[in-house]
Amino acid sequence: MDRDELKRRVSQEIDRRGDELIRVAQAILDHPEPGFREVKTSALVEEKLREMGIPHQSGIAVTGVKGRLDGGSPGPTVGVIGELDSLIVPGHSRADPATGAAHACGHHAQIGMMLAVAAGLQAQGVLPQLSGGVALFAVPAEEYIELEFRQALRQQGKIQYMGGKPEFIRLGHFDDIDAAMMTHVTSNEGEKRLAIEGTNNGMLAKLVQFQGRAAHAGGAPHKGINALNAAQIALNAIHAQRETFQERDSIRIHPIITKGGDSVNSVPADVRMETFVRGRTTAAITDADAKVERSLRAGAMAVGASVSITTLPGYLPLASDKNLSSIYRSNAASLVGEDEVAQIRHRASSTDMGDVTQILPAIHPYAGGAEGAGHGADYLVRDWENSVLTAAKAMAWTVVDLLAEGAALARDIKAAHKPRMTKDQYLAFLNSNMREEVYHPEGAPRSTAAV
Repeated sequence: MDRDELKRRVSQEIDRRGDELIRVAQAILDHPEPGFREVKTSALVEEKLREMGIPHQSGIAVTGVKGRLDGGSPGPTVGVIGELDSLIVPGHSRADPATGAAHACGHHAQIGMMLAVAAGLQAQGVLPQLSGGVALFAVPAEEYIELEFRQALRQQGKIQYMGGKPEFIRLGHFDDIDAAMMTHVTSNEGEKRLAIEGTNNGMLAKLVQFQGRAAHAGGAPHKGINALNAAQIALNAIHAQRETFQERDSIRIHPIITKGGDSVNSVPADVRMETFVRGRTTAAITDADAKVERSLRAGAMAVGASVSITTLPGYLPLASDKNLSSIYRSNAASLVGEDEVAQIRHRASSTDMGDVTQILPAIHPYAGGAEGAGHGADYLVRDWENSVLTAAKAMAWTVVDLLAEGAALARDIKAAHKPRMTKDQYLAFLNSNMREEVYHPEGAPRSTAAV
């Protein structure tokens, strides 16, 4: 069979099982779980892989799953990735009433896509024509949230990094992957039915604790050291840095206060913040991070508080493989028409797929079909066919191109790709960005606890 026939069979099988695959995505929507807590979602993925007769491992990086389809002869391995986790958006119409967890970013559709790719490739006669195999990933914790919870997991030795793909890389689950892809759902009308991504920001995360001295807020505030004032001064100092950021670097810094004190009648003595420092390049992130550090110390110094700063390695900038993107684009245009394929230049958001693109050829296209603001309370997938089935077909067709005819295209892409980092260099870089410091201005409290 030629590639066109293989693709036709793949699409027919995805369509035949389309309602079932969409129901899987909808079931995940009904049971949202944040990162490293995706117990029900992970179990559902395992159940579907068992039904398909696909061997798999589970419990990777706490809740992750990895399956495997083998072609008719040895060759490269292509990874197809879906993400298990949800956000926490309490106002979302489909939020879990107990946890506030909600799928406000479309990861439930990603799992449907990944399983649809698996189903399509199992169409009669397809796998024997392919050389190599396909690894099917259900990865936890792409959304970089609940940092104190994840920090506790790290201290317990359950994880080392805060994101699912960095953990999969650390544990060796990308060691056998020669190229990888995943598709995100978009609600941006300008990105049409399918879109080719360009680049994304990388980021660092910071956990911050200001420690002052408690005192009666009405009767003796002069005896206290107001940690909330220290945090407010630090926030204003960060804002004062914004004119120094260059537009080309796409810097984004967006702190939140997660604890503002213990009692309204006591001078706040323990105030906590989280922030991301995002940028288009690692150099830009490093520059912005130094300015944030200065601002945090300035807030502490101004009122005589202490500040504990824990910096955590976030995600690296996303840099898609142009040759792999070209193959995907050709398939996308064949599926939906050239006019319905968009080109995204840069996104200021961050994804741990960026980490994957640093060590091997990978792409991260988008599929239309959602409405509302991403990460917002109004975000919902509406066009399930495009968001799950069409998106899966574009990836499955790309797999066919890569692995058919002796996997010549996959071998060419791997040979032409120049990784930005080896795995060892990547892990060393993450570790270099994991640090803790405590700053004690003169006379400040010296019992600051680690966050």
